[in-house]
Amino acid sequence: METASHIQDLREKLERWNYEYYVQSAPTVSDFEFDQAMAELKRLEDAYPQYADPNSPTQRVGSDLSNDFRQIPHRWPMLSLGNTYSAEEVGDFYHRVERALNGEAFDIVAELKYDGTSISLTYEQGRLVRAVTRGDGEKGDDITANARTIRNIPMVLHGDFPADFEMRGEVLMPWKVFDELNAQREREEEPLFANPRNAASGSIKLQNSSQVAKRRLECYLYYMLGDELPADTHYACLQEARTYGFPISDAVRLCHSLQEVMDFIQYWDTARKQLPVATDGIVLKVNSLDQQRRLGFTAKSPRWAIAYKFQAERALTRLNSVSYQVGRTGAVTPVANLDPVLLSGTIVKRATLHNADIIEGLDLYIGDQVYVEKGGEIIPKITGVDLDARLLVGDKVRFIRTCPECGTPLVRAEGEAAWYCPNDTACPPQIKGRMIHFVSRKAMNIDGLGEETIDLLYSRGLASNVADLYDLTLPQLASLDRLGDKSGRRILRSLEKSREVPFERVLFALGIRYVGASVAKILARTLGSIEALASADRAGLTAIDEIGESIADSVTEYFAQAKHLELIARLKAYGLQFACEISDEPRTGPLSGKTIVISGVFARHSREEYKQMIERLGGRNAGSISAKTSFVLAGENMGPAKAEKALALGVPLMSEDEFLKNISS
Repeated sequence: METASHIQDLREKLERWNYEYYVQSAPTVSDFEFDQAMAELKRLEDAYPQYADPNSPTQRVGSDLSNDFRQIPHRWPMLSLGNTYSAEEVGDFYHRVERALNGEAFDIVAELKYDGTSISLTYEQGRLVRAVTRGDGEKGDDITANARTIRNIPMVLHGDFPADFEMRGEVLMPWKVFDELNAQREREEEPLFANPRNAASGSIKLQNSSQVAKRRLECYLYYMLGDELPADTHYACLQEARTYGFPISDAVRLCHSLQEVMDFIQYWDTARKQLPVATDGIVLKVNSLDQQRRLGFTAKSPRWAIAYKFQAERALTRLNSVSYQVGRTGAVTPVANLDPVLLSGTIVKRATLHNADIIEGLDLYIGDQVYVEKGGEIIPKITGVDLDARLLVGDKVRFIRTCPECGTPLVRAEGEAAWYCPNDTACPPQIKGRMIHFVSRKAMNIDGLGEETIDLLYSRGLASNVADLYDLTLPQLASLDRLGDKSGRRILRSLEKSREVPFERVLFALGIRYVGASVAKILARTLGSIEALASADRAGLTAIDEIGESIADSVTEYFAQAKHLELIARLKAYGLQFACEISDEPRTGPLSGKTIVISGVFARHSREEYKQMIERLGGRNAGSISAKTSFVLAGENMGPAKAEKALALGVPLMSEDEFLKNISS
């Protein structure tokens, strides 16, 4: 019993410290003391499994086990709110409530509308028993294991709480975490999340809760439901919930008039830009729970609440210069360098200009005051120029004609927007970019060879192409800054293991233009060997399903160059896989015979997971839309060119939810 008591004491202490750190932002112990207590609790729970508890603070790290989500009906429907976009519409809502209550006095609770993904938390006897997504409003996915990993969601309450009740709120990814995650995904050549909402939604639905824990999600709760609530007003319930340990925002105001509502909206339209998480509006709710019941609901939303949506966030700042980046394929991308400006919770100093056509269309001059938007975009972009502020500006911005890295004249293929540096043998960013691509997780997956290490190897003259990596020795690696003997051995082990990587991924790792992971898989499984691919002509390649003229031209051009054949010969000598069995078995499954293009950013699964899902179910992935495409699996931020092509060819678009519903049925 003494051990059980000590375990319980540790759990209560850690829960209190979690609350102080994540909810009150007022920690009372050092990180070291917290970690020591957590380690002791973990040791005791491992030694005495009879005292295991799913609500223990140690469970916040998440489990490695897969947890396919089961659907759970909502006790009370989770409806969406009606939206307004102007002060006049807010006034209309206020007066509708006034009329419906026959002039009876009422108050409005004004809150920030957090831009995340909705969650419902059920507590029984002060313990978290269930966490469910919004779903279709009537039922949602059980994500309890994942919710336990969110640090500021209390698993055990304190104070005088109801025996059985529900808290609703929003799961969010802070701007800082979002930017770090996208930077990591960019390094690993994963599709970037469009915004923190998508990132939070996708993270909370991951099948591995240990991965959810790494996403450092947060939660803000804003509504309490139950048969026996602690108060008869919404505002008082929120204040009580705060005493139980719930993360309730400080940005909640009890308004006694329409003017106070307007003052709240006006204040937060500016002040929200300083917040660490994304917001997209204000939520207004009638305070009295009795009045809420009397006002009731429409088919889709409550009559006692409404959401006011902010305009898309835009900032005005000075264009100081334009720099140019060279990618591994030689594509040159212009980047605007700006006076620092706060936008959507982060300081923006740079914005993409995409290509020469965009620059020409904006008619930019150095010193212009430019409008920058982030909103739902992945990377800030310039959307316009304040012509009234164009005084004493500098030179007109014109796209460069020579490579900024090696001085080679740029080329532009007919029908393409991008300019390229053709000097792929001596242009440093291209050389290093190809090596970074080669070692990336989806290609050869060589552990320890990140961007900085590749840069060191290149600058020291130890590697100038991917084959050189297999010549590296332990003394060479151990002598590099920040590496040493241990890291060097890890890299060599990973290089050795990469000899087992299948042909299709080796082909993708070579970095042939237009040969992405899906195209590489098609080519490898159709032709079976690098020799067959190297000897294939344009007609033979275009005869392969999904291989168009651009891909065929790029492949034949690649193998026509002696330097590439020499590189492949070296890699073959090192034991890399350059052959596989030809797959001619008919595909079976509910997607059999269907060719599917994936475009955009998704919340429920990654693009790679959807590609695997399609293949598992008998379908075929394609990289471009054609008359043979069965449908496009369309996520958010789908490219406008693909959308237009699909419309022109009559190819249907299918949303993520529609796709998952179809394959599950």
